[in-house]
Amino acid sequence: MSASSIRRGQTRDGWLFVAPAVLLLAVFLAFPVLMALWVSVSDWRGVGSPFSGDVGFVGTDNYANILGGGSLQQRDFGTAMRNNVYYVLLVVPLQTVVALGLAVLLHTRMLKGRGFLRTAFYFPSVTSAVAITVLWLFLFNSTGAVNAVLGWVGIDGPNWFGDARGIIHTALGAVGVDPPGVLTDHRALGISWWEWLAGPSFAMSAFILLAVFTTSGTFMLLFIAALNNVGDEIEEAGMVDGANAWQRFWHLTLPMLRPTLFTVLTLGLIGTWQVFDQIYTGTQGGPAKTTLTPAYLSFQTSFNSQRWGEGAAIAFILFAIIVVLTLLQRWALREKP
Repeated sequence: MSASSIRRGQTRDGWLFVAPAVLLLAVFLAFPVLMALWVSVSDWRGVGSPFSGDVGFVGTDNYANILGGGSLQQRDFGTAMRNNVYYVLLVVPLQTVVALGLAVLLHTRMLKGRGFLRTAFYFPSVTSAVAITVLWLFLFNSTGAVNAVLGWVGIDGPNWFGDARGIIHTALGAVGVDPPGVLTDHRALGISWWEWLAGPSFAMSAFILLAVFTTSGTFMLLFIAALNNVGDEIEEAGMVDGANAWQRFWHLTLPMLRPTLFTVLTLGLIGTWQVFDQIYTGTQGGPAKTTLTPAYLSFQTSFNSQRWGEGAAIAFILFAIIVVLTLLQRWALREKP
């Protein structure tokens, strides 16, 4: 038997082995994605099959209603984008720094009880999202434990889930800064520049802390695994060269964690742009839509308002944002020649 015949037989056998998995992916992933793509460019209203003859093709109308025209849909999408941008900008760096700091701390061999501490820090990551959100609502209630602790140090805690003001606006208002006309007169995605600069609301700030609390443990384990692969000889070489602990970490250890850092940042970026569970369980976009996110807006537009085309369009816009930001992040963290 010739070598080419053997290779053809191996190729055939390989496809036979993976055929069930490919079939499952096609039925439960590829087909639903293509169907959602069709819904995003159609006028389907959620009744009957989206491929029936009475469903018409509307092109990019659903996308246009969301991204332009000054409609309520555009304003809601702009508000959701504003909220999610602050969520991403704060959660991703914080959870990465906290996870890396915990990993470095628990990687120290002289630390006692490392196994228990690793389990304790990881435990919030495996706790039910619904349960921990309900707990967070209780802790950050206006008369809850967080405000009680703040009261011990003389701080009057905010009404976390009732105050719709952004923290930046609140801080500027406390020192008497009024919004300049150039920021209130210009708009992007239906909301003014001044609204874009509001900062996260107190409710969204509480959700930011929740995300850091529940995800840092998972990423900590990834960093610990990466630190275990960094040989002791690297640390010893740095000590011989006279580098202090910070210099050894910054110039030797951290560059070797680049692949893990990229993984953590990518997973964090994807997760923060898809935040839904906490919003659905906790505030459903309130107060005054200051915790509204694109993922929740897509659900709300589709299932509550029965505008399935616009809901699917929001989902694909969100998908495009995640892909573009992931590629930019990959470029920023590439190996420099």
